[in-house]
Amino acid sequence: MPPPGSGNGDQSAKFVASRTFSSPREAVFRAFTEPDQMKQWWPPKGFTMLVSNMDLRPGGSYHYAMRAPDGTEMWGKFVFREVVPPERLVLVNSFSDPYGGLTRHPMSAAWPLQMLSVFRFDAQDGGTVFSVEWSPLDPTLDERATFDASHEGMAQGWSGTLDQLAAYLAKRT
Repeated sequence: MPPPGSGNGDQSAKFVASRTFSSPREAVFRAFTEPDQMKQWWPPKGFTMLVSNMDLRPGGSYHYAMRAPDGTEMWGKFVFREVVPPERLVLVNSFSDPYGGLTRHPMSAAWPLQMLSVFRFDAQDGGTVFSVEWSPLDPTLDERATFDASHEGMAQGWSGTLDQLAAYLAKRT
């Protein structure tokens, strides 16, 4: 096994989730790439989106803030590596501060600092199969172990997020 921080996360089991939507691929892709649309469905249930700023290009970022029901603010950031409309987004996501600096997960100090995310949008019978693949980027041994032990929770989180996206898309089409 490589020393902590020496790899790109390939030693961890990748997390994959997918969902089929009846909406066309272009509509699903836009829901992920237009900040005003992200505000409508991205935050977890009960959270409010406070900031949603996007520069959609390789090297650009999506910087956002949400307020939890208890009033706590949480910031996040995507840095785009690939943008291939309407097929794929490859990005590094992390928790952030208000200025775009990287921060640790507010509830798990052992969560990977950065995650490599691949979002795929595949057309199928007039609808879209969306899939996300997550893997920790340059994890320490503790981060890798935390990620590997968290797949069930990630599945629940993504399920809730994609439920919200489905409801949002249903209102739009």
